[in-house]
Amino acid sequence: MHSGVVKSEQMYLQVMQAGEMEYLKCLQLQQHLLCARQKDEIPDTLILVKHPPVITMGRNANLSSIIAPSQQLKEMGIPVYETERGGDAAYHGPGQLVGYPVMSLKERGKNVHDYYSALEQVIIELLKRYDITAGRDHLYPGVWIGEKKIAAIGIAVKKWVTMHGFALNVFPDPWHTELIIPCGITGRSVTSLQELVSQEIDTQIISKEIIDIFSRIFALNPIHRGAASFEAIGNG
Repeated sequence: MHSGVVKSEQMYLQVMQAGEMEYLKCLQLQQHLLCARQKDEIPDTLILVKHPPVITMGRNANLSSIIAPSQQLKEMGIPVYETERGGDAAYHGPGQLVGYPVMSLKERGKNVHDYYSALEQVIIELLKRYDITAGRDHLYPGVWIGEKKIAAIGIAVKKWVTMHGFALNVFPDPWHTELIIPCGITGRSVTSLQELVSQEIDTQIISKEIIDIFSRIFALNPIHRGAASFEAIGNG
């Protein structure tokens, strides 16, 4: 288990592999799960999802981080949403795997820094499996390979329950740099897992590996929800 993360009395991790889902619908799902977790009605939960193209603005976002004119975004059908997560502008779309943990930090020392560091460690250990050395940058959040970001991380914590999470670049996506300045950081660029390895990447395998590493780092036993129960929550 990653240093600083206290083992929770709740030993289960509810896993939802949502496929592709509109950002707002997934946000509503997170909010539903957040309330349920705050009331201890559900265990810690991890949503893995892919979004159609969307730009989200964190609490510290600057509109100058959006390069594309609003009319261009409108014509392309790419919405822009303000969010409660930390960070600046972020693009989500095809080629990314996004993870939203809804977790209670009450039994984990109420330490947001350690939680954030553990999320970074999940991605770092995933990349090790592909012989990629990644790390942290003391100046900027996320997971980096040199001066290229491979995963963005932005979270929110309400009544010691988390929402939002991480976005891993699995396949190359040129829109990262043509629509926004990723995370508002100039002079840096982004990369993806597929750009760094010679083998073909299977997102289903990546999802399984993330679930495995996430469960180990947070000392939780994963349980998978079926499609029917997931839809019931999503429409609730």
